[in-house]
This record gives sequence, structure tokens and C-alpha cells, in this order.
Amino acid sequence: MKIDWDRRTCARKGHVTYAPDDPRLRLGLHAETALGEVWRCLRCGDFTLGTPHGSGPAADAPLVPRGKVLRDLFILRFLALERAVRGVFIVLVAVAVWKFSNSQDAVRRLFDEYLDVFRPVFQHFHYDLDHSPVVGTIQKTFGYKHSTLVLVAGLLLAYALIEIVEAVGLWYAKRWAEYLTVVATAAFLPLEIYELTEHISAVKIATLTLNILAVLYIIVAKRLFGVRGGRRAFEEERHSASLLEVEESAGVAA
Repeated sequence: MKIDWDRRTCARKGHVTYAPDDPRLRLGLHAETALGEVWRCLRCGDFTLGTPHGSGPAADAPLVPRGKVLRDLFILRFLALERAVRGVFIVLVAVAVWKFSNSQDAVRRLFDEYLDVFRPVFQHFHYDLDHSPVVGTIQKTFGYKHSTLVLVAGLLLAYALIEIVEAVGLWYAKRWAEYLTVVATAAFLPLEIYELTEHISAVKIATLTLNILAVLYIIVAKRLFGVRGGRRAFEEERHSASLLEVEESAGVAA
């Protein structure tokens, strides 16, 4: 089923009306009814009762995203939420690593005590904890230097900051954020592919697929790096979404 992004957004946020000074444009956006004057919404095109939200020159009318532009904005905000959640999660991991670096010996003793308690239980089910890859990985971390763990925590925080900056920029549809997202995401794709060669999991496959699709979508839809006409074509498409500008370019009342 095709989604009417314009009416869907108007139902959630309300209509956007504007009274231009140009009489020709006003004819296409304004009408008198038995219930009072009505103005045409710049987003969905429907007429709504009441006074306009603004008035003045057509050039000063609000640039209201419509149609495909509005759909692209919805997708960007979905990606922004995904980046924000990932950034918060990485921050929590960084804090955990930093706290672990300050109490490494105590955590090691606690881990060894629990390992001794659970070893007979796992042996009953024929599982050798001493040769478990998970246990081996945890034990290796106990051998890391304090400075190394602090460095890892710092790098994780830096990565989380990039994710959060991406999230804020994508939410407000900033073009620099689209470039940053493409470059940062593409830079980590080789690492994600390498991790899949080491161990395949559904989460890793889903993450890699989402990141590849996000990179391709942003490049093509937002015309980055000169694709599909580049920035000039993107700005023309964004401005042509305004109902008022469509009316103005036609030069006649709708």
C-alpha cells in the first residue's frame, strides 16, 4: 500500500498555510466558503479553515518538505535513531572498560572464584570451561595493561561521539552529517567483513547489511559526491517540493 507521506505528516503535525503577497498565487491558495476563508496547505495541498500561519513575499514562505523529500527525511531520522542507540551503547561499553581497568585484579579474583564454582556443573553436561573460547577471551583481557584498557575506553568514547554527532545531524537533515555518515560507515565496512570471516552471526550479518544499504541509499538519494547531478540537483529537488514554488513557477492559479 502506497503511503501518503504528506497527509500522514499533516495528520501528526498539522497543516502549514501561508498567504503570499502576489495576488496570482493567493488565488491558488485561498478561497471563501460558507464557513469562512480557507487556505491551502503547503504540504498536503488540502484546504483548511482559518487564517494563514504566515504572510508576505513568496520567497519568504516556509520551505515545507513534501512527497519524496518527506519520505527521505523519515528514513534519515530512522538512521539517526539507530546511530543514537548505537552511540549510547558504545558509551556504556567504554565506561565498563574504564571501570574494569581500575579494578582489574578484583574482577579477576571474582571471575576465578565463580569459575571454580561453575566448573563441576558444566563438567556434568560435558562442557569444558577451561577450553571455552568465551572464557579464554575473558582471561586474555585480564592480561591487558591498565594503559591499554584506558586507550580502548578512549577510542570507544571517540567512536560513540561520532555516532551521536551523526545522529543529531541526520535528524535535522544536515548535508555535512550525510557525508560524515557515509565516510564513517564505509570506513568500518572492511572491519565488519573481516569479523564475519572470523565468526558468522545473524547480528553481524544484519548490521553489515544495514550499513551497506545506508551508505548506498544516502549517496544515491542525497546525490553525494556528484552522484545524480550532485548538490545543485539536490537543492533543486528540495525546493521544488514546495507547493508555493510549484504554483509560482507555473505562473497561473492552480
